[in-house]
Amino acid sequence: MARVSQSALHSELRIAIDTGGTFTDCVWVEGGVLKTLKVFSTPDDPSRAIADALRKIGATGKTGEATRKPGAVTLLHGTTVGTNALLQRNGARVALITTSGFEDVIEIGRQARPRLYDFFFDRVAPLVGRELRFGVKERTDAEGRILERPPEAELTRVREAVRRANPDAIAISLLFSFANPENEAAVAAAVAELGKPLSVSHRILPEFREYERTSTVVVNAYLQPLMQSYMERLAERVKKHAEELGGGSGAARKQGEPRVSIPRIFVMQSSGGITALESAAREPVRTVLSGPAGGLVGAAAMAGRSGFRKILSFDMGGTSTDVAAVQGEVRAGGQAEVAGLPVGVPMLEIHTVGAGGGSLARFDAGGSLRVGPESAGADPGPICYGRGTEPTVTDANLVMGRLRPDRFLGGEFALDVERARRITTEWLKKQGSHLSLEQFSTGVVRVVNANMERALRVVSIERGYDPRDFALVAFGGAGGLHACELAEALAIPTVMIPERPGALSAFGILVSDVVKDYSRTLLWRIAGHPRQALPRARLQKEFRMLEAAAQKEFRAERWRGAVQYERSLDLRYRGQGYELNVPATNNKDSDKDDVTARFHREHQRRYGYHHAGREIELVTLRLRARLRTPQPQSQFKVAQPQTAQKASPSVAPVERSPVVFHGKAVTTPVFERADILPGRSLTGPAVITEYSATTVISPGRKFWVDASENLVIRVR
Repeated sequence: MARVSQSALHSELRIAIDTGGTFTDCVWVEGGVLKTLKVFSTPDDPSRAIADALRKIGATGKTGEATRKPGAVTLLHGTTVGTNALLQRNGARVALITTSGFEDVIEIGRQARPRLYDFFFDRVAPLVGRELRFGVKERTDAEGRILERPPEAELTRVREAVRRANPDAIAISLLFSFANPENEAAVAAAVAELGKPLSVSHRILPEFREYERTSTVVVNAYLQPLMQSYMERLAERVKKHAEELGGGSGAARKQGEPRVSIPRIFVMQSSGGITALESAAREPVRTVLSGPAGGLVGAAAMAGRSGFRKILSFDMGGTSTDVAAVQGEVRAGGQAEVAGLPVGVPMLEIHTVGAGGGSLARFDAGGSLRVGPESAGADPGPICYGRGTEPTVTDANLVMGRLRPDRFLGGEFALDVERARRITTEWLKKQGSHLSLEQFSTGVVRVVNANMERALRVVSIERGYDPRDFALVAFGGAGGLHACELAEALAIPTVMIPERPGALSAFGILVSDVVKDYSRTLLWRIAGHPRQALPRARLQKEFRMLEAAAQKEFRAERWRGAVQYERSLDLRYRGQGYELNVPATNNKDSDKDDVTARFHREHQRRYGYHHAGREIELVTLRLRARLRTPQPQSQFKVAQPQTAQKASPSVAPVERSPVVFHGKAVTTPVFERADILPGRSLTGPAVITEYSATTVISPGRKFWVDASENLVIRVR
């Protein structure tokens, strides 16, 4: 893979592509105009849908323009390849090398039980079986002192054992390697000649907690061959597309024609920033929440333009719903769990539930209605798409009149309402249900709303936030269909539907910065006495070491531009088993307890108490290196969501149709979003259609389009 330069981020055409379970969304800026395209995903090989989208964009510019000159294309990609591999357990066969005697750490895990009273719960099996775990005789103590170096004979023994096992990838995680990586580096050098992809813990996650660190490195190794193969396949398809636009490759081009420039490819990380293709292939563990991270970045960016700083993001797609809380700016957390496996690299704090437009409805053994987490996906999809045979949330919304069959994707794809009604009715008879079609559809929406309401409570109430202080930013293809009812249930006063809601994740990828994260566990005691202050000189030295590592990596990838550094600290009271992350200060003249005071306040907010005189430990340093990228539509002025709106009865609906609200059909006007002038208010009920999504507004709710072209709904 070729190295990249920052100039690629400023090239003539930048296309952001988010691969979802049902649709692949594309957003790009052309001639100063932000454009959107949605194509059906190809789950067997996501790169096929991307190539299809690039052909449509490259051939006509989506607006009938002539083919643009070859090259000058940058592709920014949010991928679900890693997530799906973990969920479906179809990653690589991994060998794990660890300190002798600690081979079973990955299986022992923690003592926490996910379901305390479920006697039949089976814990998640480790990604590496016992036969593929290899111990090496070595020892480093907690202070980083080498107590035992692995002799050459021991390294040879381990290398040959791994050779005989013939794994697809190798993970290496030795005890206390975060304090001193010498032994781990020696083991990595010994097995490098096997030619297998290597994941080494001191390079990926130099932090304490043996189980979480080992799990993270194993997940990286588990995804590495699959992600490398996918990235190579994607790069090849993109290259082929560029050559087709350029009139062929090599000798096929006419003499004197310009050389075709191969598009650069960047990948969205779970932390909310993009990285070079080769970095993503080397550390795929950082991309497992790639798509949802783009959605959260996009939601925060669009909400900020409308004056909303405290938001609950609600991204409902075809397969799942992703929710998160944001106060001011998007921040990444240090620990997360994906598919039941701990992952310690920085990730945005996103909570996901299996509830989407394609979620399947069913009756359980007791006759209760359930929705999800199983999904119809893109193939066969909902019944109304023409191939599905089981009812989904999308079919229920269509039957209830919330989706308009001839306005889906701007009218490019017609939904088959008669097929949905007929097959769902037959399905209900087979289930022995006495519910009418309308009752069943209403029940499906209520059940999926309850699932999503619980998810929103997890990221708000359970984390010490009052939902009444936030705005609900709803997006994704199905987010606007359910947002008002969720806001009503949680007493959220305002709903905001951003411009192009069905492609907001792709927009978030488009506006994301280049980001690299670094960390180092220290375990220092810093406070417990009013005169005891943060050791600033030592702290500066450690941060400079991380900054030097960042500069080296940016230079290696040939990035150019001013890199911004964001410093933060993981702190805890001595004796606690968990930490809170707070920003670090660079001001040497600031009050000595700035950091500890922030920690006390955050502990009070998160847990309802703090200990002002208790000793505090500095556990881990964190550094985020950021390279800013150009922001499209930056000319938008910030709207004021609290200002009074003028009534506007002059907006004409494109049609009127019965829509079910709270179990009753109400004749409802249907508006095209482009017809609603900014600053003019209307009153629900209403259905608002646009190319990428549909929004349903409950009766009596005022709504308007603000100066930033976001749809604002006043719920309370």
